[in-house]
Amino acid sequence: MSGSTTVQRLLEAHGRTYAEEAGIRLRDTPMPLFQLLTLCVLLSARIKAGIAVAAARELFDAGMRTPAAMAEASWQDRVDALGRAHYRRYDESTATALGEAARLALDRYRGDLRRLREDAAGEPGQVRELLREFPRIGPVGADIFSREAQGVWPELRPAFDERARDAADALGLPHAPDELALLVDDEDLPRLAAALVRTRLDRRDEGASPVDGAPRA
Repeated sequence: MSGSTTVQRLLEAHGRTYAEEAGIRLRDTPMPLFQLLTLCVLLSARIKAGIAVAAARELFDAGMRTPAAMAEASWQDRVDALGRAHYRRYDESTATALGEAARLALDRYRGDLRRLREDAAGEPGQVRELLREFPRIGPVGADIFSREAQGVWPELRPAFDERARDAADALGLPHAPDELALLVDDEDLPRLAAALVRTRLDRRDEGASPVDGAPRA
């Protein structure tokens, strides 16, 4: 199977970003960027990605779409939204982390993560470092944000973290991010990165073919 055929099948089977699944219409504007940060906080816990995505949707449906709305919501409101998505075990600590992340976004960036981008001066490594100042966001969460945001923040391209590169290796695709980026147009980079991560999770959890069938998370 050629590399281009493999990539096409990957995109067809798994090429949906986590932001899309959470109902985030990602643009370089304050609200969707904060929603992506919220999703990354949720995905950073040891919990299935599908549950984290469902939790994000519950929070957004409850009106917690902006830093101000998240900070103004009660801790119990956040816990209840997480509970409706079956985001168990981590619901109370995550509700606290979400409130703290919202307040940090307000205090440091006036609710606009584009100011974080400006502070990073176009350096992808610095973007990740600043993201890691938010509660719960560690290296994995910063990688997720970078993978998803590279569609609207070009300086992050190409963002393929270790999990994506390992999946590429297993499929006989290039390991180097710059070489992977040559396989798709720029607008499809987030989809390819997400597809690689999803197929790696599928293979680990199900032992399934990496390009056939629907992803679990």
